[in-house]
Amino acid sequence: MHKLGSIAAAALIACFVQFLAPLPAAAQAVAGKDYVLVNPAQPTESKGKVEVIEFFSYGCSHCNEFEPLLEKWTKAQGKDVEVRRVPITFGRDVWTPLARMYYSLEALGELDRMHAVVFDAIHNQRVPLNVEATQFEWIASKGIDAKKYQDIYKSFTVQSKVARAQQVAAAYKITGVPTMAVGGRFMTSGSLTGSHEAMLRTIDQLIVTARADIATK
Repeated sequence: MHKLGSIAAAALIACFVQFLAPLPAAAQAVAGKDYVLVNPAQPTESKGKVEVIEFFSYGCSHCNEFEPLLEKWTKAQGKDVEVRRVPITFGRDVWTPLARMYYSLEALGELDRMHAVVFDAIHNQRVPLNVEATQFEWIASKGIDAKKYQDIYKSFTVQSKVARAQQVAAAYKITGVPTMAVGGRFMTSGSLTGSHEAMLRTIDQLIVTARADIATK
């Protein structure tokens, strides 16, 4: 009995020591596998901060799936990280009204309230918001002044922002969405990392690198 008790005690201690052992660190992101270098590197708009860009479209089902994860992740970031979205069209006529919708909501100060609602309407309720007449009617149903919205939607300012977004996407050589860029130097996507969750883990590592670069300037 004493011998068996000693064996059991030794096994218990071994298990306890194993439990206390540190967990393996997250795998280091690898260039060319988990992310790619932006060539040439692009200027950023967030001076003194780490700029993180999401290239997306309201019409993209993968962007719709990614949005809740990105929103939660964004809220957990420090003050030195600035996340901004760039709605792109890839030259698709059906996506252009959605890019204009994004900037129109932004101009009206309605983006925080409506961003997830737009995704839900398109992908869950199947509302064809890429059709302008439908979009305008839907916007009015959400308590937004219809005339003011249409004036902004058709404005030169919004048209210019949509055009600029396509220029930025071209400079980054975006081929699919959602794609994320960090500090104007790094780019990653779910197709590279294997999942949206892994993409965010990769971005966390890239932010550390970008933050260190800013500190040395």
